[in-house]
Amino acid sequence: MMRLLILPLLLAASPAFAAPFQDTAAIDRGVAAFTGAAIGAEGGAQSRVDDRLKLAACPMVSMAWRSDRHDTVVVTCTGPDWRLFVPVLAPTPAPAAPRAMAAVAVAPPKPVIVIKRGDPVMISAGLPGFQIMREGIAMGDAAQGNRFLVKVDDSRNGVQAIAVEQGRATLPGWTE
Repeated sequence: MMRLLILPLLLAASPAFAAPFQDTAAIDRGVAAFTGAAIGAEGGAQSRVDDRLKLAACPMVSMAWRSDRHDTVVVTCTGPDWRLFVPVLAPTPAPAAPRAMAAVAVAPPKPVIVIKRGDPVMISAGLPGFQIMREGIAMGDAAQGNRFLVKVDDSRNGVQAIAVEQGRATLPGWTE
């Protein structure tokens, strides 16, 4: 009789019967690739995503900045539906210039838009000897090196890409 009670408990505790959860280490790696900085470094996530979170497994997460200040990365999954906010370490301000020197205001160069909304875009990612490519339509404007969304097929959400040149982009974390 005791064996009959222990067997269901052992089966329920085995990894094969555990509910699938999102790998928080994979989210950490994705945020580091998105921000271009390591966890704890200036411009990177302030800390690791808490591995005690039990988020439903997501086949593809998307990442975006919460605001123009680039102080938080929003990690989103649409099926199952969840959202996670990852705070980013702000860069330390540069030391103030001595008062004896006159400051000259120089306008930063205006970025040249290489991809415009509605343009056809070829997204590629790969390594030497291996490359995948996908066609899509730009959902916004982007200068070279900037992130933007690309609509692929009939998907409701866009895929994040980085503009390389007119009509070409790559996935974040991959280099051309």
